[in-house]
Amino acid sequence: MLDFEKEKLLRELRRRKPKRVLVQLAEGIKKHAPEISGWIEPLGIEVIFSGETCWGACSIAVQEAEALNCDLIIHFGHAEFISSKFPILYIEVKDLLDLKPILKKSLKELNKFKTIGLSFSIQHRHDLKNIVSFYRKNGKKVILSKKVGNVAYEGHIVGCQYGGLKAIQEDVEAFLIIGNQFHSMGASLALEKPVVLVDVYNDNVRSMRGLREKILKQRAISIEKLREAENVAIIVEIKPGQKFGSPKFLLQKLKEAGKNAIVITMSEMTPDKVMNFYNIDAFIELACPRIALDDFYKYEKPILTFRESLVALGIKSWEETLKTGFV
Repeated sequence: MLDFEKEKLLRELRRRKPKRVLVQLAEGIKKHAPEISGWIEPLGIEVIFSGETCWGACSIAVQEAEALNCDLIIHFGHAEFISSKFPILYIEVKDLLDLKPILKKSLKELNKFKTIGLSFSIQHRHDLKNIVSFYRKNGKKVILSKKVGNVAYEGHIVGCQYGGLKAIQEDVEAFLIIGNQFHSMGASLALEKPVVLVDVYNDNVRSMRGLREKILKQRAISIEKLREAENVAIIVEIKPGQKFGSPKFLLQKLKEAGKNAIVITMSEMTPDKVMNFYNIDAFIELACPRIALDDFYKYEKPILTFRESLVALGIKSWEETLKTGFV
């Protein structure tokens, strides 16, 4: 049910004439690598697939491509997020699911709201006209989230930036996210209005309110543990799109607070890597902020985002964080 935009891919490759390409596939579509290789190799192009994780367009594998002497990265499954001097071809991939049944199901959850803010994950952008038309025919006023920050389109949602939703918050009664829990959970933590998820892959429509309260309790616990921590590590990832906050600033503030603080760099943050620093009481990660929020149970030690660390250090209030969001 996926459209990999094969014609666009081949057209661009014939135009750009690369000799060797590095192909990045989002996690859910890596199984299609042999099929994609079969399209590209007949053009006389050498194909190498990245086996590293790729959760978003912030994970552009420029270092891999340069090390392998590739002259183009083909990135499947995400829209452009950051600019790069290295040539990149983005293939967004369309999900050809029939959304009408689940949109009908969502009307019950939305019955209290007349004006809704709408955002979608990139796989559904091609279906936007039909989605908006459906809700308008059913008496809803639809306002798309704004194109703010690094999002590629009006209505587009990514996991670490919610400024486009906040920009319309005063104009809507609730938000509707077409996609999955990853995007809707982040939205619920960033917004004060109700958030409803249309989970197209699990055929489920649900409010995010209960999950939001659960996550907020977890974040409050982690913040308190950082306040009490003696040894603290700041984790910096080297991916070009994952730099949130200043390690130098944070290191200074932690030391002023009487903590033993160090900076650690990682190509990708995992529980196994963190576990080796067993004497550290708490970690602040300046990579993707969703690691701290989504992977709470994977880590034995508290992991905090940059903004949460500012709360623990008394630089920012909890109330302000609730308004601005954790990412």
